[in-house]
Amino acid sequence: MIIVFLDPVLFLQVYVLIALSIGVGENMVNSVVVVGRSGRDPEMRYFESGRVKTTFSLAVNRPTKEKETDWFDIEMWGRQAEIAGEYVRKGSLIGIEGRLDFNKWTDDQGQKQVRPYINATNMRLLGSKRDSGGDMSF
Repeated sequence: MIIVFLDPVLFLQVYVLIALSIGVGENMVNSVVVVGRSGRDPEMRYFESGRVKTTFSLAVNRPTKEKETDWFDIEMWGRQAEIAGEYVRKGSLIGIEGRLDFNKWTDDQGQKQVRPYINATNMRLLGSKRDSGGDMSF
């Protein structure tokens, strides 16, 4: 298990908890919790089946002297995806719970490529109305 706690005093800092492959055999856990700011407006896709998928990036600041930022690709489905598409904007402070997944493909040169992303199962809007330009009305 990897646990990283960042400075709780700074509102822009992030709490990251990643617990991957804990246990033996069938008792494995793949759980990711990140809090950060959206790097872009969400992109929503509607499928003929009626399902909705929303994707966006999330910036997570590390508590280092170099002020490094980690970027996570977020993918959401269903009602949570609709809510994200409606309320998340670039710069929104949000918390994401989900699991780590990987997109795998072979590029044009025949090289196998892998890109990690977080398949989000829960989202919390953490910013104030001022952070989002006042358009968050619940």
